[in-house]
Amino acid sequence: MDKVKLSAKVRDVFGRRTKKGKKEGLVPAVVYGKKITPKSLWINALDFSRLLKKSGESTMIELEIDEKDKRNVIIYEIQRDPVTSKYIHADFFQVRMDEEIEKAVELSYIGEAPAVKEMGGVLVKSLDEITVKCLPADLPSEIEVDISVLKTFEDHITVKDLKISPKVKVDIDPETVVALVEEPRSEEELKSLEEKVEEDVTKVEGVIKEEKPAEGEAEGKEAEKK
Repeated sequence: MDKVKLSAKVRDVFGRRTKKGKKEGLVPAVVYGKKITPKSLWINALDFSRLLKKSGESTMIELEIDEKDKRNVIIYEIQRDPVTSKYIHADFFQVRMDEEIEKAVELSYIGEAPAVKEMGGVLVKSLDEITVKCLPADLPSEIEVDISVLKTFEDHITVKDLKISPKVKVDIDPETVVALVEEPRSEEELKSLEEKVEEDVTKVEGVIKEEKPAEGEAEGKEAEKK
């Protein structure tokens, strides 16, 4: 696979002191690996966003630190702000080109399923990603799933149907279903789903149903209150 390039600079500030860099459009990052001394970095948020949009998270990156130190890395983890979704940290793992790596690769669903378009079915995706093992140079950026083969409700796509290079190992049962199309629900089924199920609270442990007193008892209690 083709490598993409990303520039970085050594970072010497940490914790709250990184706020200034973040305001300037930088993202704190770190690179580490086997027998590699971790190094704290800054990367450009816009460049990183463009890289992810074009190549995805499972791709080989040539990380150039301070315009001189080039390293082959993969993205290990990305942290985002839960409110703004902005990148707040990135972890890069430095790889050896002669050693296999394990990485989750995203499944990209392409095409249109005739069973959905022509028969009104519902597409069911069982997997979003698959973990693969291979040499860094053979790491796919994504694995395509062509759903145009789903012509009937009996059709389904399994892991063994995916077009994956023989150089890439997949540690999952080849018969695992990746995608299928379910029949649309009948009117009777939809009606039954809309019906509300009334539950007797007295059957719930710890809940005691208060019974209404008899007419005579009620009058007696009112008299006692007076």
